[in-house]
Amino acid sequence: MKKEQVVHCQFSVWYPLFRAVTIRSVILPLPENVKEYLLDDGTLVVSGREDPPSHAQEGSDDAEEIQWSDDENTTTLKAPEFPEFTAKVQEAISSLGGSVFPKLNWSAPRDAYWIAMNSSLKCKALSDIFLLFKSSDFITRDLTQPFIHCTDDSPDPSLGYELVLRKWCELIPGAEFRCFVKENKLIGISQRDYTQYYDHISKQHEEICRSIQEFFQKHIQYKFLDEDFVFDVYRDSRGKIWLIDFNPFGEVTDSLLFTWEELTSGKNLKGDQGEGEATEQDYPVFRCTNSKVTVQPSPYLSYRLPKDFVDLSTGEDVHKLIDFLKLKRNQQDDD
Repeated sequence: MKKEQVVHCQFSVWYPLFRAVTIRSVILPLPENVKEYLLDDGTLVVSGREDPPSHAQEGSDDAEEIQWSDDENTTTLKAPEFPEFTAKVQEAISSLGGSVFPKLNWSAPRDAYWIAMNSSLKCKALSDIFLLFKSSDFITRDLTQPFIHCTDDSPDPSLGYELVLRKWCELIPGAEFRCFVKENKLIGISQRDYTQYYDHISKQHEEICRSIQEFFQKHIQYKFLDEDFVFDVYRDSRGKIWLIDFNPFGEVTDSLLFTWEELTSGKNLKGDQGEGEATEQDYPVFRCTNSKVTVQPSPYLSYRLPKDFVDLSTGEDVHKLIDFLKLKRNQQDDD
């Protein structure tokens, strides 16, 4: 995998070429101070509120600050504000219908969905986006190691980071597929959510494979900037195929039900088709979870925190929060 291939998979590079067959999106340059905020390892203090809190009158009960410590030297953490960027983001969100799916140049914060109040990547304000981005290892990798696993020794290309906002669509996980292209030939298709068994995929796999192949030949083949690449698609209830994303052809991309050794060498890719079907050269290998026995845990589970910790951090369980504060008070008294 070359660094140039990674550059070509940036959203802003491929979106203008395939705008007609993908979800409507808005691309905003990411200011340097916002990038620094996202990489700050300090306490998670989220910025980007849509509506700043109103100022209470002096002397009123609302104006009193909650004191969590008797230490006079305690400092209050405040989130940095980005008024101009916040306004641009909110305008973009409104233009896309009020809810968006956020990502950076390459990755979305799929590993951080659990921290959102709705346990979803659906965002209505910049604060929602910041919460996901600051909790995501995928986003941190985009910002710090975009060329990891690249084999060439050439200098890293200069990058301009961007916030990508995609119109929110309720996509069914069982209708998403990952497609692997080598030398401009579609060689493999994998069920995207391989952790679950979907009966309709097993029953309709030939039809699904054929429709994706036709979509590839009509809209993707020879139009992307590289010969080797990975792309994700969605097949809606009418059978129409939509382009979702492009990824580099290499280890940085999850190979799902394939292995990268298979994909790069061609081993074990023969014989997946039945007799009488097209030859391996012009017919991709299709793989799906074919029984409930092979269902696997979600690969994102390892990124989650214990539920008690999440409840405390969000204030979702008031009794746990009260018990925690009492415990801290007792520890201070013992000291």
